Amino acid sequence: MPHAIRVYEHGGPEKLRWEAVQVGAPGEGEVLVRNTAIGLNFIDTYHRTGLYPMQLPTGLGMEGAGVVEAVGPKVKEFKIGDRVAYAQPIGSYAELLLRQAARMVKVPKGIDDKVAAAIMLKGMTAWYLCRRTYKVQKGDTVLVHAAAGGVGQILSQWSKHLGATVIGTVGSDEKAVLAKKAGCKHVVVTSKEKFVERVKEVTKGKGVPVVYDGVGKDTFMDSLDCLRPRGLMASFGNSSGAVPPFNLAILAQKGSLFLTRPSLFHYTSSREDLVGAANELFAVVKSGAVKISINQTYPLREAAQAHRDLEGRKTTGSTVLLP
Repeated sequence: MPHAIRVYEHGGPEKLRWEAVQVGAPGEGEVLVRNTAIGLNFIDTYHRTGLYPMQLPTGLGMEGAGVVEAVGPKVKEFKIGDRVAYAQPIGSYAELLLRQAARMVKVPKGIDDKVAAAIMLKGMTAWYLCRRTYKVQKGDTVLVHAAAGGVGQILSQWSKHLGATVIGTVGSDEKAVLAKKAGCKHVVVTSKEKFVERVKEVTKGKGVPVVYDGVGKDTFMDSLDCLRPRGLMASFGNSSGAVPPFNLAILAQKGSLFLTRPSLFHYTSSREDLVGAANELFAVVKSGAVKISINQTYPLREAAQAHRDLEGRKTTGSTVLLP
């Protein structure tokens, strides 16, 4: 029988169970996929802990890549043997799984499975941030938090490719090296330096038009002080914890600021948007403009250790679980 990671109660990494599961034949509009690689993301830890509540028991994991083993009725776009990738819904921590064909894309030649698995959620997140939430323009200066992380490295490279000057924040000197390689012209090691002061220095006091913040609680309020008047705060993650409630009048006081809390699903809810996002992403990766750093791999059955390392800030770039 195929195996998968299952969660029966919220808590720490020790709550992850590796167990045999039943996987049926694909129904109408479904495809049976044998995973070859699975992406690890901070949102997986939010689901595990209950920060983002899920109905239990549940699987985990939001992105993966594999090969089609069977197709259900009325599936016309995919056939047995096709290489595919997907992001959302939850449940990718599995050897074998059913997916809606409408939520999958074909993986083109030149993109290997590990890369495909690592970019479907992180890469399309970077896509909507710099191509839709705030369209990065040539000459912009943008602030990217956690620039050495999976989303951060892709977003920094993509923003530079679009002609922006990227200021990146990281937690250590080792991660600063990675952020530099990812296209950050200015890197702030937050354990040594206040990023607000550095942003003001780089922008000659003007501030940036956008802050991309996947960190949350630890960076949110200071990030508002980095924005120019009418700038946009894009808060897309909570790796340091959820942002506490605050008075919305602060946005007016700090320059009529805009605040958005975007999610990938709302930017890829239609088939057209999903395929368009994936095609743009695959194109910049194949061109070499965005290079994907897969710096850690773990056997899928050791997902608990992968979670410990991710939460302990021991990982950089992208991490892939291998069935």
